[in-house]
Amino acid sequence: MGKKKLTLKSSTTAVQSNPLADDTADLSRDSNFFPFARYTSVIGVNSSLMVFVGLFLPRSTTLFDAAKSHASTQATSRDRPQHTFLEPITANPVSTLIYVCLGVIVLQAWWSAWLRAWWIDYSLKGTRDDKKMQKQSLDRRKLSQLGKAWIFTAGTSVFFHAVTVLLGAPLLSHVPQTYLFALLLAVLTVVPPAYTFGIPSLSSDTESLLTRLNWIRMFAEFRIYNPIERAVVYPAVGAVLGSWLGVIPIALDWDRPWQAWPLTPAYGALVGYITASLAALTVSGIKALAEEHLRSLRDSKQN
Repeated sequence: MGKKKLTLKSSTTAVQSNPLADDTADLSRDSNFFPFARYTSVIGVNSSLMVFVGLFLPRSTTLFDAAKSHASTQATSRDRPQHTFLEPITANPVSTLIYVCLGVIVLQAWWSAWLRAWWIDYSLKGTRDDKKMQKQSLDRRKLSQLGKAWIFTAGTSVFFHAVTVLLGAPLLSHVPQTYLFALLLAVLTVVPPAYTFGIPSLSSDTESLLTRLNWIRMFAEFRIYNPIERAVVYPAVGAVLGSWLGVIPIALDWDRPWQAWPLTPAYGALVGYITASLAALTVSGIKALAEEHLRSLRDSKQN
């Protein structure tokens, strides 16, 4: 009985229970599991909605009308003409980032639910009844896991805020802008792995140890074992790199409204996230097709 309870508790990390195991042992299982059709459709919808959130959601009139009376908060001059499409986006970076963060929070909650469902299907082992029992146990912990993921994300946003300041963001001014940027980056990078794989902690129990080792393997060593991990790691890295590159235009002396802090790094994070998501889909698809081809060759030789 105790052994079955332990299996239920750690089923979401069971597939990674031995980080030193031979990677090739699971290649066939990875390609068989890969939900290419569903994954492609979900990535397409998620990426399209990310574009909508970044370009069209901030154009909503509610906050934009309020922002007109606070145009003095903008960090760059408005004496140069810009495209009318950019006007609602650059009028007030705070209102723009509020809209973007709200939209991204909804999208990441939806996307993380898909990832967790795929991860559970991938991780469960044993007979059909055993899998059913394990899945029921994990479903009962869904809300708890979701709450912990968002709390961990909120804490990470504070850490990202501090790191952003250390890297040159204003310390005493533009505090709302800096924190909203940190929150956006935390939601893009932390929510999916925290809800899918669990939260890394310093506890000494088996589940916490395995979760911590998995985070280290994926985000520090960049060793990825399956398409689900790739769908989590690639976009997170892409968002960080995109935000880093997005800082470059701010240093240019063009004095354009869209250079206001932190519009370019925030939109750089969105572009990096979307690009890396599509890259993860492409790499996983190629690997799945290649493995299928190799398996067909082996079968033909056996026959």
